[in-house]
Amino acid sequence: MRKNKRYSIINGAYSMIMNTYSSFLALYAIHILHANHQQVGLLNSLPAVVSLVTTIVGGYWFSQLELKKRFCGFSILFARITLLLFALIPYIPIYQAWILVILVGFMNIPASLANLSWQSLMGDLIPEKDRGNFFSYRNQILTIVGMIATAIVGVLLNLFDKNNPVPYQVLFIITFIFGVLEAYYLFKHIELKEFSSKGTVEKDSLIEQMKKIGQTKPFLFFLFSSILFNFGWQMAWPLFNIYQIEYVHASAFWLSLFTVANQLSQILTYKWWGRMSDRFGNSMMLFVASAGMATVPFLTVLSKNLYYLVLTNFWSGVYLSGTTLLLFNQLLAVSPEKGRSSYITLYTIFIGFVGFIAPQFGIRMLSIYGMNGTMNLSALIRLLGGVAFILVAIYVEQQIDISR
Repeated sequence: MRKNKRYSIINGAYSMIMNTYSSFLALYAIHILHANHQQVGLLNSLPAVVSLVTTIVGGYWFSQLELKKRFCGFSILFARITLLLFALIPYIPIYQAWILVILVGFMNIPASLANLSWQSLMGDLIPEKDRGNFFSYRNQILTIVGMIATAIVGVLLNLFDKNNPVPYQVLFIITFIFGVLEAYYLFKHIELKEFSSKGTVEKDSLIEQMKKIGQTKPFLFFLFSSILFNFGWQMAWPLFNIYQIEYVHASAFWLSLFTVANQLSQILTYKWWGRMSDRFGNSMMLFVASAGMATVPFLTVLSKNLYYLVLTNFWSGVYLSGTTLLLFNQLLAVSPEKGRSSYITLYTIFIGFVGFIAPQFGIRMLSIYGMNGTMNLSALIRLLGGVAFILVAIYVEQQIDISR
């Protein structure tokens, strides 16, 4: 177990370094491949629907595997090979941006399978009593590694002309190498057949699971609220890239600072949200976090000053850490203990659909209402989602009191 923990941290560190390319992918798409707004939106939404379909199809099949390490490792390798194809796109004379969009979608097929199998593998290798402390420690280390790597890449890319494809090609090749190292340390994990979790997955069909939702009102109301909030949240994802790159003309250096500021505030506030949730309740703090997230699109378009946008990203990270933590906690709270994994899977499916539709809706609204109007619309929908969370929480608590 000690070896597996050490290998997991090293594997995760290489994964974070590999993933630094994602902070600059929109810059590559717009400056090098001349992607339009629709294509930038697809870079955000296509992975969501691909991951969704992969989870639905692969989840039930994968649950029959006794040993996951080989499957997970090879899935990682197949996903990282796509980075080399990213580097070759400038040599293709036509449809460069569309090729990138297609490759990003294709990349998320093995990447989704790798994520699915990794979660199950860690469940087999790390005892339940150790998971909380270990993954909290692991996430802190990996976030720091990711911050440092992103900052270094941003500084180096900033040394070159923004229209020069070579630095990005070198970045993709280097991140591919780190992806290979990521897979290598995944293969070094020690997996024993007797620790596998075959047979623990519920056998209800998808239709049967969906029927249960209508009979579980707290979960159903939370799902509707979460769909509303996530729609407002995710519709702005491509807008931030477009605003920062096309409106503000941020360089790779500034994009890296935005990312670092966001990650730093998450590190500083993650435990605080946990303490406040214990003190004031998960529902109340989820409302606070979602209301804070609602301020981010509005605040972002107030100024094009780069220093101001660094502060805005720091502000965003404060509420992002709370939102991600509390959403998951609330999902567990409203999901019945019996069959909980089925509820979580169905929740993931619905939010996956939102992740595909919302960015495209945001791009469409951008063409109609402009950047300021669309960002403010995103802020309004996020706020309505936050209000829905607290109303659902009040309703659920009332039902609990009545049942008593």
